[in-house]
Amino acid sequence: MTTTRQTRAQRREEEFEQLALAVTPRLLRSARLLCGDAHGAEDLVQETLAKLYVRQRSTLLPRLENPAAYAQTVLTRTFLSARRRRSSTELPLGELPDRLEPWGVAAPAAPEDRLALQAALAELAPGDRAVLVLRYLEELSVEETADRVGCTAGAVRTRCSRALGRLRVVVERSLVETEEQR
Repeated sequence: MTTTRQTRAQRREEEFEQLALAVTPRLLRSARLLCGDAHGAEDLVQETLAKLYVRQRSTLLPRLENPAAYAQTVLTRTFLSARRRRSSTELPLGELPDRLEPWGVAAPAAPEDRLALQAALAELAPGDRAVLVLRYLEELSVEETADRVGCTAGAVRTRCSRALGRLRVVVERSLVETEEQR
């Protein structure tokens, strides 16, 4: 009987390891865009994988039809929860790196464009940033995005529209400032 339990536990461990290896690159890419920095993205992915591990032990995860989509949902909701808890006085310190590594994301050609886009995303509210990343990077439908964020499809459409408007203003302002500095 103990060997059956051990075998079952080992099988669950192996299944989780395979899932983690399969979803981590995509989770890192999304987390990088949500967080705006590599360290925060790695922490977010680690926290997401820890939550998935706990769910896997309760035997919910193996029964899911699409565990990768579930992992993306957990990542997004973990990000939003952390942003809600974060103190409004907490500010990250340090300088932006010279080279960004967005893990397979096709980046704009010019470094100043990349920095402008990253800075613009950082100025958006966490919910708006999450909606834009899911809709336009992950290429999810409005309904899938609504499901992952935990709101209605109408709210996703509204958020996308307003966030894109804000994003355009911030990117244009940033590009003008960059041109003036040259």
